[in-house]
Amino acid sequence: SRYYREVLPGEIVKISRHDVQTLDVVRRSEGDPSAFCIFEYVYFARPDSIFEGQMVYSVRKRCGQQLAIEAPVEADLVSTVPESATPAALGYAQKCGLPYVEVLCKNRYVGRTFIQPNMRLRQLGVAKKFGVLSDNFKGKRVVIIDDSIVRGNTISPIIKLLRESGAKEVHIRVASPPIRFPCYMGINIPTKEELIANRPEFHDLANYIGADSVVYLSVEGLVSSVQESIKARQDNNPKTHKSFPGKLGHCTACLTGDYPVELEW
Repeated sequence: SRYYREVLPGEIVKISRHDVQTLDVVRRSEGDPSAFCIFEYVYFARPDSIFEGQMVYSVRKRCGQQLAIEAPVEADLVSTVPESATPAALGYAQKCGLPYVEVLCKNRYVGRTFIQPNMRLRQLGVAKKFGVLSDNFKGKRVVIIDDSIVRGNTISPIIKLLRESGAKEVHIRVASPPIRFPCYMGINIPTKEELIANRPEFHDLANYIGADSVVYLSVEGLVSSVQESIKARQDNNPKTHKSFPGKLGHCTACLTGDYPVELEW
């Protein structure tokens, strides 16, 4: 397969064996900014996806670099929980001048259809999902980059596992801002009460999840990481602006509560 081009917002496309035709483009109201879901870049999309003329992998790497500017830490190595936040971890490590080192490896036998794990194996959860590469971090201060912390109950056992395996310190850096609000645009985000950012534990999150420190990327940092390349391209070649008409914008409702449309109850 070969990358052809993106389908524009509101565009109706007909694909046949002969060609690709635009049947219609439903324009937004004049002056309304675009509101592309910013969480596609953070989490949902595959790293090789291309949105708004840029590869998701590159955006995630920039988020990691921005996170290193906003939240540096005295440490010996940078790593991630495989493989969700690898691009951000590489960006963070590069910007900090620290080595990127694998501390966990995924157990390839968990979740395979030819091995039906019993209830006991499923309960062991993280211990069976990941193998520990303890030689890589024993006695060292580790920074773990995660793409998002939603409820806070997935990262805890990972931190515990690293400490038990010899990590001297475990610092968590999150390559997206905290999710605080529900999404009414079709993404299944947990209820407000379930989100760790809205719970009392959030005020002492490091202690709650067992980390030495926890810092999230700022909303401004995420938006600038996403828009940097788009703006540069538009400045260098004004014609590219025609591909994405209207004012540049991204939906950050789940992070800020600022919804791109008025909600009707």
